[in-house]
Amino acid sequence: MDIAGGENDAVPHVLIFPLPIQSPVNSMLKLAELLCLAGVHVTFLITKHNHQRLLHSTDDDGGVESRFDRYPGSFRFEVISDGFPEDHPRSVDDFLDVLNSLQGVAEPHLREVFLRPEKGRKVTCGIVEATFSYAFEIGSEVGVPVFAFETISPCCLGVFLCIPQLFKAGKLPLIKDLGEDQETPVDVVPGMEGLLKVRDLPRFCRTEGPQAEKSRKLFMAEIHSLRKAHGLILNSFKELEGPILPHIRTHFPNTTYMIGPVQQHLKTRLADRPPSSNSLWREDKTCIQWLDEQPDESVIYVSFGSLSTLTMAQLMEVWHGLVSSGVRFLWVLRPDILKPGGELSDQNMVTQLKKNCSQNGQIVSWAPQEQVLAHPAIGGFWTHSGWNSTLESIIAGKPMICWAQIVDQLITRRVVSEVWKIGVELEDKCDRLSIEKMVKELMRSRRQELKKSAQKFSKLARESVNNGGSSYTSLDHLINDIRRLSSIEHFENTSS
Repeated sequence: MDIAGGENDAVPHVLIFPLPIQSPVNSMLKLAELLCLAGVHVTFLITKHNHQRLLHSTDDDGGVESRFDRYPGSFRFEVISDGFPEDHPRSVDDFLDVLNSLQGVAEPHLREVFLRPEKGRKVTCGIVEATFSYAFEIGSEVGVPVFAFETISPCCLGVFLCIPQLFKAGKLPLIKDLGEDQETPVDVVPGMEGLLKVRDLPRFCRTEGPQAEKSRKLFMAEIHSLRKAHGLILNSFKELEGPILPHIRTHFPNTTYMIGPVQQHLKTRLADRPPSSNSLWREDKTCIQWLDEQPDESVIYVSFGSLSTLTMAQLMEVWHGLVSSGVRFLWVLRPDILKPGGELSDQNMVTQLKKNCSQNGQIVSWAPQEQVLAHPAIGGFWTHSGWNSTLESIIAGKPMICWAQIVDQLITRRVVSEVWKIGVELEDKCDRLSIEKMVKELMRSRRQELKKSAQKFSKLARESVNNGGSSYTSLDHLINDIRRLSSIEHFENTSS
């Protein structure tokens, strides 16, 4: 990707606005750096809470801001409040409230940023999470094109695009007609016939009540807003998604840019630089030293992401299942992993688990995940099936145990196990015997079969971001389209 020539006044200026949680912040910061490498100026809109966490957790590596100092004048953070006091927990249970509060702050701020000249020029375009439906409305009002960045998997998006019609036709929520039969097939998504079951759909499709209604309203607004986007950016690669892409394009008439994995794009272009972190948690890198001492492909890495929580009973079942399997494990136990309302004795038990870890195990509060998954000692990944984690596992060629918790994770879990065949499903039941069985299946009895499939997709992911690959070409297409928007704006400004 070469920097376009021309006057400095025509240099594009992009506003990026991610969801205020770990995975979108991470993937969109990686996209921001790819744009900076191509000579695009970036303003990254981030909540004060997450900005402070980002600075604190990355200061061991010199800090995320110093990393972007490599691109002088090309990157800046724009910090806004999310409307909550700093001591608010911002847990997964509060997520909808956080988004509503953030909207009250972000709407007027976006309008002001879109119109505000930056070094004599206003924002060329926005790249925002599709959940922020109001951003597309504001962009349309002030004449700034806004691209939607979907940080969920395209397979999941393909399913989601069918849901509004099902509600309109009275076929949802399914729970009204199907009772508790969660295994009932859902044959409504082109390219995914015979694959999905009721239990794979988001909870608001299967239940009634105030919380389900709030989730449904947010979801419907997001799907509707996609049609107003100037383009749709997806963090995946063409060779992975197969028949779902034509289905997405029937719903979305504007250009679709399949540019992923952004993690691998950046790694490829910065091959001469050490890995850097966009983590909101301080990473415990001592686990790499522990992995260095373990045999190749002998360790299962266990992490349930940045939002999932467990009861103390669930946590103990995980512990006993891992220990009973006899397989070495590296387990991420965040400080806030326990569901709210736990007793002090529960927190003490977590501390004891870390202190009294078996000889085969290591527990850390957070890990440098990309580095861990790339380590030769890791043979598999027990994941919550978040899309960022799934992509990182695919890049590393490591098969997965999928224990999905919410929304898009449910569909990703199904596709990982049944379509790509690079993992196994741990369904809602999470007892120590089931866990032991699954760990042994992943790391022993089905190891070679799953490893072969995982390595096939790893090769395709790496090829997609090389010069001439599908994602390399699509990212170039996106950058060139952004440059064209900048050139048009520059021409209009100088002609007026």
